[in-house]
Amino acid sequence: MGIKVLKAGLLTTVQDAGRYGYRKDGIILAGAMDAHAWKLGNMLVGNTAGEAGIECTLMGPFLLFEQDQLIAITGADLSAEVDGVPVPMWRPIHIQKGAILSFGQARSGCRTYLAVHGGFDLPPVLGSNSTYLRAGFGGLEGRALKTGDLIPFKSAAPDLPGAFNWSLSPKMYQRRQDELIRVIRGPEFEDFHEKSMAAILTEKFKISKEADRMGYRLEGTALKLLKKKEMLSSAVAFGTVQVTAEGNPIVLMADHQTTGGYPRILQVASVDLGKLAQFQSGDLLSFELITLAQAQVLAVSEEQELRQLHQTLTFKYPING
Repeated sequence: MGIKVLKAGLLTTVQDAGRYGYRKDGIILAGAMDAHAWKLGNMLVGNTAGEAGIECTLMGPFLLFEQDQLIAITGADLSAEVDGVPVPMWRPIHIQKGAILSFGQARSGCRTYLAVHGGFDLPPVLGSNSTYLRAGFGGLEGRALKTGDLIPFKSAAPDLPGAFNWSLSPKMYQRRQDELIRVIRGPEFEDFHEKSMAAILTEKFKISKEADRMGYRLEGTALKLLKKKEMLSSAVAFGTVQVTAEGNPIVLMADHQTTGGYPRILQVASVDLGKLAQFQSGDLLSFELITLAQAQVLAVSEEQELRQLHQTLTFKYPING
């Protein structure tokens, strides 16, 4: 028993933390675009940290529950409803057998996450359930969900009546409501013309229509190198900002390639990767330069908050292991 897909949505995939240890073999990490929202969803339903969830992009699916289940909806607000009745986000929700969870217009953000108690019973590939779309493996048959799919549960809803009438404090998930994305200097930052270094840190750039799980191409002032140079392909990461030969920045996202030959002008701080994942095509963004030390402090602080929340839930929430 599990979830039956009545309507697939725009791009709905199974994602977890990603596929670690294989980039040396050319296999990408993948994983949830907004990992912070995905992690919080797992905590809300009492899952271990690595359980896969469903990532819904802009236009979400219609899902029929074939048995009772405990769920949580996190990330973007895609107007979630159960049997036509709006349901809250950022809290555990008990779903009854036969209910239909549907998503409508995006009120804010881009990507919503659905976590279910116990996770989904899918075979891992190279240690992960994340869907690698271009290679066609992981998740459910290595593809986006489609109408008629059945995604089995590992377990049914826990029998803990009255234990789920609570929600997360907004401070755990609310982000700064601005277009600023914090970055550190990339390895080739100083290879650019002084005006280009200033432009990337002071001007606004628009996310073009060429924006997906692999990367966001940005539109704005063309950036120029001090002199043309041949580059060997070098390692890149989620949040690496490359600059094409035409001078256009590209921000690499969760499904980025393992290496790249374009100069790396910036690197997005890990604490803002989830925020960036919620931007849509047409949105404007600006880069705010911080130091590596500041980025590390922010990352550690976020991780400490998650650990503290997990400890709190383990104490007062019996199913959280």
